[in-house]
Parts: sequence; C-alpha cells; structure tokens
Amino acid sequence: MLSISVKEFLFWKKTQLSKGGDHQSLALLLDSVGGISKSDLNALNINPEGNLYLKKNLEFLESIWNEHLLKSCPIQYLCEITFWRDLKLKVTNKVLIPRPETELIVDIVFNIFREKSEKLFFAELGTGSGAISIALALAYPLSDGVATDIDQDALEIATKNYINSSKQTNLKFYCGNWWTPLESFKGKLDFAISNPPYIPRHTYEKLPKEVKNYEPKVALLGGEDGLKHINEIIQKAPLFLRERGWLILENHFDQGEKVKQLLINNKFKSVEIVNDLSGVGRFTIGRYK
Repeated sequence: MLSISVKEFLFWKKTQLSKGGDHQSLALLLDSVGGISKSDLNALNINPEGNLYLKKNLEFLESIWNEHLLKSCPIQYLCEITFWRDLKLKVTNKVLIPRPETELIVDIVFNIFREKSEKLFFAELGTGSGAISIALALAYPLSDGVATDIDQDALEIATKNYINSSKQTNLKFYCGNWWTPLESFKGKLDFAISNPPYIPRHTYEKLPKEVKNYEPKVALLGGEDGLKHINEIIQKAPLFLRERGWLILENHFDQGEKVKQLLINNKFKSVEIVNDLSGVGRFTIGRYK
C-alpha cells in the first residue's frame, strides 16, 4: 500500500477531472484499481487532513485515466470492473457493460413475484456478464435459473461473476442462441427475461465511439429495424413458458408499441409497457394465456 497526503491526492483528482471525463468514471477507477471507495472519497472532501493509502500509485492511475480520455475507451473495460445494483462484476469487451436503466428489469420481476421464498424456474436469454440472472438468483434463493449466451467467452465471464457474487448453486449457464440450449425445459418456465440486441442499423451507425468502437456489436445490433431478435424470442416463448408464464423484455426507447403488438399477436395477455426512471418505455412485458 502506498501512502500519500490527502491534500496531494485531492489536487491530483482535481487535475484529472480538469482534463475531461466525469466524476463517476474517475470514482470507478479509484475504487476498482486505487482501492478508494466512494464513501472514502466523500470523507476525504469533508476532512482533507492526514494521509491515505492507495493500492496503485498516482502515475499508474493517471495512465489509465489518460487512455480513457484519449481513446474514448470505457473506464469499465480498462478497469475490467463495473458496479450494477449491489453487484461488483467483471467485464471485458466480450460483454456489454450493464446499464443503470437495466436495473429496473429486476424490479419488474420483484413486482410480479413478490414472495422471495417462491420456488420459481426462470431463464435469461443473452446473459452477457450475467448481471440480471445473478441478481435474480440471489434475490430468489429457493428458485432455479438458467441463462444462455451465444458467446462462450461471455459465459465464462458470467460464470466467474456468479461464483464471485454467491455461494449458491441455483443458476446454470448454457451456450447457444436464445432458446436453442433450453429444449429440455419446454413448458417449464415461470418467466423468461431478456435484454437482447435491439438497436436499429441506422441508429447503430451513429452510436458514440465509446460504444461503437468497444462494446460487442453482436450485443447491440438488432437488425435493420432493431426487432429481429425480439421477434424471434417472442415467437418461440410460448413453447417454453408455463401457462400464465411471463416474458419480460428490454427494448429500444421507441419500440414499446411495436413489441407490445408482437406479444399480443403471439397470444400474450396482460401486455404492458413499463417506463424507466426517465419516463421512457424501456420494457415490455406479457403473460402467456
């Protein structure tokens, strides 16, 4: 551990932010690499006396920060860490960085299945880092979950994240495209959940370079209209859900009505568009029959 005066550190921090970037990204770097938590940072601002201890020296931290600024590389990939809900997750450019707005998809499940002691069976399609499935497996310890991803590298990351987050064994991972690895679970799922690639091609081409140049295209691009994968998931969902089983999807901010109609066309009931915290119709849900 390296000792440094608080005043020197705060001057360094101010200097880094003057170059660009945001407080949240620098806080992630300081927490995951430097060993200084957000609560530690807040305490230093209140009492800027004495010394603090760093896991890495300021030159090393600054080199990562400079790469983040100069190359527009997401700080999460440079640190190989992100925080999501109450999870600390490993991420690389093999998986999408889980977004804060996606956290609400877990709350939607909580609103439908209020008893955490229920014995449910759920699936997540396209798990990526495993964030959603891990959060649900932890919240419903008596339930069982299965999570799929087309990319074996992503599944290795998700598996590590699950092992690091829990001593439970109620979540299994399967490699394959959407429903394909789950043939033996037909008609058995209480709910399925997915945050699939849903960005239309014309929108994908205009994405910020920190997204387009670094995050996996396969996890973002949803075909010409963005609905290619959502359509496939909805069409096959009735084969895998129990009667009155739920399908819960994240979609692009302007796709809610189209996804709602796809669910209705495939005999789903209680179809609803759920807004995120910004009032955007980010999620669409439905119950099969």
